[in-house]
Amino acid sequence: MSNLRFRIVEKAFEKKAIKVESPGSPSEYYGSLVFNREKMFRYMPQKAYKDLVNVIDRGASLTVETANIVAESMKKWAIENGVTHYTHWFHPLTEGTAEKHDAFIEHDGKGGVVEELSGKLLLQQEPDASSFPSGGIRSTFEARGYTAWDPSSPAFIVNDTLCIPTIFISYTGEYLDYKAPLLKALDAVDKAAVEVCKYFNPDVKKVHAYLGWEQEYFLVDEGLYAVRPDLVLTGRTLMGHESSKNQQLEDHYFGAIPSRVMEFMKELEIEGYKLGIPLKTRHNECAPNQFEIAHIYEECNLASDHNLLTMALMRKVSRKHGFRVLLHEKPFAGISGSGKHNNWSLGTDTGIGLYSPGKTPEENLRFLTFVINTLMAVYRHNGLLKASIASATNAHRLGANEAPPTIISSFLGKTVSEVLDSLEKTKVSKLSIEGKHGFKMSIPRIPELFIDNTDRNRTSPFAFTGNRFEFRAVGSSANCSPGMMVLNAAVAEQLVIFKKEVDALIEKGKEKFEAILEVLKKYATECKPVRFEGNNYSEEWLEEAGKRGLDRETSVPLIFDSYLKKSTIHLFDSLGIMSEKELEARNEVKWDTYTKKVQIEARVLGDLALNHIIPVATRYQSLLIDNVAKLKELFDTETYKELAKVNLSLIEEIATHVVAIKRLVDEMVDNRKASNKITHEREKAIAYHDRIASMFDTIRYHIDKLELIVDNEMWPLPKYRELLFIH
Repeated sequence: MSNLRFRIVEKAFEKKAIKVESPGSPSEYYGSLVFNREKMFRYMPQKAYKDLVNVIDRGASLTVETANIVAESMKKWAIENGVTHYTHWFHPLTEGTAEKHDAFIEHDGKGGVVEELSGKLLLQQEPDASSFPSGGIRSTFEARGYTAWDPSSPAFIVNDTLCIPTIFISYTGEYLDYKAPLLKALDAVDKAAVEVCKYFNPDVKKVHAYLGWEQEYFLVDEGLYAVRPDLVLTGRTLMGHESSKNQQLEDHYFGAIPSRVMEFMKELEIEGYKLGIPLKTRHNECAPNQFEIAHIYEECNLASDHNLLTMALMRKVSRKHGFRVLLHEKPFAGISGSGKHNNWSLGTDTGIGLYSPGKTPEENLRFLTFVINTLMAVYRHNGLLKASIASATNAHRLGANEAPPTIISSFLGKTVSEVLDSLEKTKVSKLSIEGKHGFKMSIPRIPELFIDNTDRNRTSPFAFTGNRFEFRAVGSSANCSPGMMVLNAAVAEQLVIFKKEVDALIEKGKEKFEAILEVLKKYATECKPVRFEGNNYSEEWLEEAGKRGLDRETSVPLIFDSYLKKSTIHLFDSLGIMSEKELEARNEVKWDTYTKKVQIEARVLGDLALNHIIPVATRYQSLLIDNVAKLKELFDTETYKELAKVNLSLIEEIATHVVAIKRLVDEMVDNRKASNKITHEREKAIAYHDRIASMFDTIRYHIDKLELIVDNEMWPLPKYRELLFIH
């Protein structure tokens, strides 16, 4: 084993698991690095504590006086835990997080310093907004932007820094982040759902949106990662022939967790528990070296923050164990990609899950009300939901046979589907009222425990799974916020529409439950096109979805157009979430980000092809040519022809692939140069999709063929069989 690749592979196989010692029972240290309610109660005066809880739970205004007390209490707690700096932690439109650290110190006027954190600094700071994506809302020379504290997500400690979750806005007031629109959408669905809940229970004052995410990821050995420039620069392998064995035996899924990986998972959970992240599940996923971690559901905004924190922890902890974590949706061709299933539901402050059937007709009517209105929201904003999870990276996963398709449909299962079908046929006039017991529906009663009465459909991108909907199309590298913002906003709008229609019928003299049932019956028929129980990968469904009027677009730049439809603009504007200007700006960012990611991949692919692959292939080809020449010197003509036949064939095959690679790379470079001259972001993104990204697989085909021909010891890049089977 002579080359660098072999030496790194040897070292990878020699690595041993780093034993992680548990600090005790998770309940003993859970949330130890979080300024949660227990810390608030301990460090704050009783009145200030109650005022802050009122802000968090009921949206009350925060006074400067209370802010000063909170800041002082936070600082005291943080310093006791070795903290020296603080930062406003926010989610700019870069798909990551951002932070600017400031020390607590201020001049004391005596030549020394004191530690300070005022309420003013807690509430608001002014980071440079010019270097973050804004979609043209801010010019480069207009640098001012503001971060503002989000009290609903508790502050936490990372290393020696107090991290304060915040929103991020421009000097002129537009949102420049993912958190602020999500908070607005959550407020909208809360208000709309409360009004609908009052049809069934006047005591409901608050509806929470909940999220439980399932984070899939790959682990690769750090040394092998370092000598794969495509992994380092793009997060995925742009070339590489599939391993003879990958996931076809289905032996990795839920298999025994390798010892090195187990120690990584243990430390990840320990660090997560300290930050108050309720990590619950860990297991092997379908593909080799693919794994999953999932948490107990939480309030949606907090769960989104915790997912970003978990991804950051994964990157940090994995390196301590000699791994690199891959969060790209499709880091390896030919095997399963990674998603982030978003399990979403709504629940009331009275303890009722709005997607759980009940024991009485009224409770089941409430259940049907929220299920059907959610289906209507998905139907009306079908393309927008797809746009909310679309990206250059997720495009490699969507539509593949192990991932949700690019058509957003909903699977309900046999039980609920039969109920909705029956509802369509129900004669509302036959409704009978039964005093305090409510009413009877002339449709079958929904079983109290119907969760196990239906199978699961893993091909569905938006599946009902018993007491929640599972939005399976979200990408593994994505921020949860965009998808959750769109879903909650769409449901909020739909609930507002529903209430107006029901109230209009009541004003005309209809009994309340009769009016509700009449509107639901109409909706059950109207949203039927989005319901699909079959195989979402089939060609028949693709054709059928078109007939149903569902969005079938597969080009990511064109999918983004859904953000600028009149229905979308009205959705966000009517709910006060975002203006048309903000939507346009965000799309500019989306198109620009798509272009840049494809551009980076094209440059990396071209560089590797010309600087790594072709030189190695031609070097091996030269060895073959030299061998053929020597055979000719040693043997007679007939013997020579027979002996040289194989090598001559290989020489020709190598030449064919090398010529094709050079021609295609040159063409790709020319297309890139031409596309770069386009000034309109949307048109440039379309050009990159149609003329550049479309060439990747063809170039890869020729490179992967060379990998099978060229001497194994000469091949410069770690192969799939090495990347995927080292633990």
